[in-house]
Amino acid sequence: MPKRLSKMISDLLPPVDLTELLLEINAHTGFADEFFHASEASARVDDLPVSISAVLMAEACNIGLEPLIRSNVPALTRHRLNWTKANYLRAETITSANARLVDFQATLPLAQIWGGGEVASADGMRFVTPVRTINAGPNRKYFGNNRGITWYNFVSDQYSGFHGIVIPGTLRDSIFVLEGLLEQETGLNPTEIMTDTAGASELVFGLFWLLGYQFSPRLADAGASVFWRMDHDADYGVLNDIARGQSDPRKIVLQWDEMIRTAGSLKLGKVQVSVLVRSLLKSERPSGLTQAIIEVGRINKTLYLLNYIDDEDYRRRILTQLNRGESRHAVARAICHGQKGEIRKRYTDGQEDQLGTLGLVTNAVVLWNTIYMQAALDHLRAQGETLNDEDIARLSPLCHGHINMLGHYSFTLAELVTKGHLRPLKEASEAENVA
Repeated sequence: MPKRLSKMISDLLPPVDLTELLLEINAHTGFADEFFHASEASARVDDLPVSISAVLMAEACNIGLEPLIRSNVPALTRHRLNWTKANYLRAETITSANARLVDFQATLPLAQIWGGGEVASADGMRFVTPVRTINAGPNRKYFGNNRGITWYNFVSDQYSGFHGIVIPGTLRDSIFVLEGLLEQETGLNPTEIMTDTAGASELVFGLFWLLGYQFSPRLADAGASVFWRMDHDADYGVLNDIARGQSDPRKIVLQWDEMIRTAGSLKLGKVQVSVLVRSLLKSERPSGLTQAIIEVGRINKTLYLLNYIDDEDYRRRILTQLNRGESRHAVARAICHGQKGEIRKRYTDGQEDQLGTLGLVTNAVVLWNTIYMQAALDHLRAQGETLNDEDIARLSPLCHGHINMLGHYSFTLAELVTKGHLRPLKEASEAENVA
């Protein structure tokens, strides 16, 4: 039934251009209202949502403004789009608009069947950066002979992306895994985050516990992990043979007050997690605080491992959430089709804004699909189909075959050209804008 239901839903989804999709989602959510002028907050112009949607599409699709310019449409002239991009598109407005989409998704009954927003996953999406930029790094596996960046992004169990971080090259993901929970500005309150094996350090386990979150990485070889015992003389029965590590709770006791202060600083945003982790790991001889957090991490990682090995449903749930993140990346790749999917911004701010825009447009696609999938389910019920929540929970809003992201091609000629005349040359000011 799940595959049959998915096919029935897919057949009912109407075709839509990405341009229209953005405007339709704005009609539902008003996300364009979150974009305000950088220096004149009250400055508004006619059809600003059209201009904003065009700029968002130009950035997310990686095609630039040129294909979207229409000299006969006031909201889409070259001057209007350049002005909109310069004055309205920045991290602050992108984040606020994205939060509006995430929060709207959370209200939909179908999204609530998929999850309650308490669970999320984090994974990196790699992009080649062929331009010279200090915010890039080498990795032959992902970038070949080039350099690149990683967009480390966070996806809720409702399929919405609620935060993203640009990382030079493929710097250790574990340094950033907590930032998505602490810095995100949506109405979601995820308490458990799932990652692949790369993020599963004992220090991260310790920090998660200190901050009251559950860290749930997928472990490639859980059986090879070290299981830590707190009491050297205790009899753990059948677990004695695998409990080879000996933790030292005294280190935790000695540093307890400092650990609590550290957790408070992180919660209040006084220090970034990535900055703290780098600081804790920079010395070859770990500080007392570092050792204490690692000891806490060893204990909590051991408890997690026991649960992970014992509970097949838990392992399946982790894999399901990670697959959601990977499938969402496939949608983002389809959207970011221009310039071979390479990011050609030289500076960190530009890279963050472009990838933040990609996350926003991907959320718009997810939201549009969710709305229409709900309508399709209602239609099927009205036709007498029997549907159950278990099958509905397996549906995914990450389809995109019905969405035109490439635009339309015109095969008409201006009357002047059909008569053998040349097109008028551009004015000097237009040439400068293109450059």
